[in-house]
Amino acid sequence: MFRTALRNVLAHKARLLMTVLAVMLGVAFVSGTLVFTSTISDAYQASSQKGYDNVDVAVQPRSSDSPPGAPGADPRPKLDQKLLDKAAQVPGAASATGTVSGFTAIADKKGELLGNGFSTTGGNYFAGKDGKDARYPMRSGAAPKGPHEFALDAHTADKAGYKVGDTVRLSVDGPVREQKLTGIFTTDDGTVAAGGSLALFDTPTAQKLFAMPGGFSEIDVKAAPGTSQNALKSEIDKVLPKGAAEATTGKQLADDQAEMIAKKMDGMKTGLLVFAGIALFVGVFIIANTFTMLVAQRTKELALLRAVGASRRQVTRSVLIEATVVGAIAAVTGMAAGIGIGAGLRALMNSTGATVPDGPLVVSPSTVLISLVVGIVITVLAAWLPGRRAAKIPPVAAMNSVHATATTKSLVVRNTIGALFAGAGAAGVLVATNMSDGKAVMGGGAFLLLIGVFILTPLLSRPLIALAAPVLRAFGISGGLARQNAVRNPRRTAATASALMVGLTLITGLTVIAGSVQKSIDKMATESLTADYVVSMANNLPLSPDVAKKLDGLDEVTAVSPLRISSSRIDGSTQSLTGVNGKDFGKLTKLDFAKGGLGDLQGGRVVVDDATAKKQGWQPGSRFPVTFEDGKKGTLSVSGVYRGNQMIHGIIVDNATLAPHQKQVTDRQVMVKTKDGTSDAAKESLVKGLGKNPALAVSDKKDISEAISQMFSLMLNMLYGLLAMAVIVAVLGVINTLAMSVFERSQEIGMLRAIGLDRRGIKRMVRLESLVISLFGGVLGIGLGVFFGWAAGELISGSLATYELVLPWGRIGLFLGLAALVGVLAALWPARRAARLNMLAAIKAE
Repeated sequence: MFRTALRNVLAHKARLLMTVLAVMLGVAFVSGTLVFTSTISDAYQASSQKGYDNVDVAVQPRSSDSPPGAPGADPRPKLDQKLLDKAAQVPGAASATGTVSGFTAIADKKGELLGNGFSTTGGNYFAGKDGKDARYPMRSGAAPKGPHEFALDAHTADKAGYKVGDTVRLSVDGPVREQKLTGIFTTDDGTVAAGGSLALFDTPTAQKLFAMPGGFSEIDVKAAPGTSQNALKSEIDKVLPKGAAEATTGKQLADDQAEMIAKKMDGMKTGLLVFAGIALFVGVFIIANTFTMLVAQRTKELALLRAVGASRRQVTRSVLIEATVVGAIAAVTGMAAGIGIGAGLRALMNSTGATVPDGPLVVSPSTVLISLVVGIVITVLAAWLPGRRAAKIPPVAAMNSVHATATTKSLVVRNTIGALFAGAGAAGVLVATNMSDGKAVMGGGAFLLLIGVFILTPLLSRPLIALAAPVLRAFGISGGLARQNAVRNPRRTAATASALMVGLTLITGLTVIAGSVQKSIDKMATESLTADYVVSMANNLPLSPDVAKKLDGLDEVTAVSPLRISSSRIDGSTQSLTGVNGKDFGKLTKLDFAKGGLGDLQGGRVVVDDATAKKQGWQPGSRFPVTFEDGKKGTLSVSGVYRGNQMIHGIIVDNATLAPHQKQVTDRQVMVKTKDGTSDAAKESLVKGLGKNPALAVSDKKDISEAISQMFSLMLNMLYGLLAMAVIVAVLGVINTLAMSVFERSQEIGMLRAIGLDRRGIKRMVRLESLVISLFGGVLGIGLGVFFGWAAGELISGSLATYELVLPWGRIGLFLGLAALVGVLAALWPARRAARLNMLAAIKAE
């Protein structure tokens, strides 16, 4: 039986090619994902560990015991020069380095920001006794000295075309600075290796710029030869101020960094593997379909084996052996293709500016094992049911070919199970729409509904395909034959259409959700803001109050309100207070008040969102005690309750009331209104007024909307690219089904040719059959996708007040066109093959 199975694989090479391709694509996606995530994870870990080569023990501030942001809490205790000197003198210490770091935006020669916000950092050049910092060897020039000098990493300097002696525009917290570039250095810093930038200042300048005068954010100690990291840590622990600082070995820091990177990669890996799973899930239909048809075509052969003594188990085993061989071939080729995909994805990231540190392509043993197991197991599982079904056919019945038609009982059982699954799934989805947190219920319901529709697809195929009859009549005999062929074997048609349905369900659902959320956020921005512009840091970190002062001094500006966040204690719990310019706030926003109004937002008056008011039991006129950030107490009174949203919410108070209690006054953003509204000239005027600062972003409502749109478009384009794999697998499924259908109907096609249907008519028949099957899958997929998109939107609407369902009719039409294109392309080869059959040879075929 083993030799028979291998002979059958070799005898049906052409027919099994599509199955191999379907499995190979799915495995390639899985192995490519594993190779890609392992490669970049390993590269980042290796790069980050290089940064700890000169760190044996790191001293860091200990987090405060008070809740983060609570009044009186110091979130960043200071490590001072005195502690640095003590650390350098402990037994076993060779040297100690104090480090300071923070955000630093570097402008290119056109004034644009180099890199993206979160990867543009700054630090201090800590000169040792020899005047050098071993971490940053100078490639050219000298170390920075004084408040107007700085050094830049070689990668950024080369990219921007800067040389020693150039004057460079940069910014740390808002105001633009012009610094002289005195040195260009090389570094193993992980951020720089990943495409970021690093600017260095002398230590006093860095401490002032990063709001740590006289202090350090970390003290790194190098061990003397022969001293272990743990021994050095024990000595340093003795000199640390109790409760204010803690020591960690360099190895522990490197391990923690590696673990953090691995966790970040896990999220990406999970997302990519979900789509790989979808491609494999779609491939299951094709594999099962292929083996069903192969077994059906070899019914007499299997019956003969049964007649000469083969048992049912042996027949099933022979089919499974074929599947194992096919799966192994597909898994090996898929794994090889996946290695290429992993390398390609890394190159793609580099080409888009998201530079990945250099490192080898990582193909771990687990990747090889998973690829082989996935390919073989998926193929064997998909082939098991056809093999089991073949073994159950009595030899005499198989010889007479009376086994083909499914019994009424089997159809009733199938449709009943499908209806139960679909009904339970639909009910679960509908119930979840009315739950406050129904994600799990909706996910389970969606899965059950999808399975139910799969099971019911043969039943649905006849009425839905019948709707195409009037259109097909226009193609004469070819159209009529195409419709009959499409419904002749409902199970095969259903399995073929289901493969395409899965991909289109996901694509349509995601498009509906993304379009609706984007429209809702646009609506929220339009309804909430009347400001012409919003100024913020490029990396969304706090900006200096000097920015608001500069804007307020511009002639074209009529109203300005910086927005600040400060913590407080109210009724024993930590609450955030949002500070605004009470005098101008009403000109810049349009709050929807449920009770009371904005009134005179000065002194102790505040307005609160409806959720906070309901929780606290506040009404207009309510007074409540508050403990501010500096620990001082006060009393605030509510003048209005407004309907909050994701953009504006919480307790809003005048900055004049809030600022005296803040330890460090910083703004989240600044809202601006100009005399002539929004225009290119007005925006350019604001940009110039701020000194063409690379760290600042000046955005109008259109810019905010486009940023949101760009975010969703990027997400959708990534998803479309990933789901394209499932669609490609579905195309292979349609080709596979049609090719085998043509083989099965060789005699019938020969008879049609003999009675007068020409080659063009045969081609048209096969193409129309393919088109009908693909459109059937497309209609089901789009219908389910719209339903799931609506249901998910009902969940989202609970947390997004402006949410409204948007059906992207243009894209839905495009998806339906895609389904039709799949049908047309998939039919090219099978139609040509059918038309080229020799009619006499076909009539004689069994």
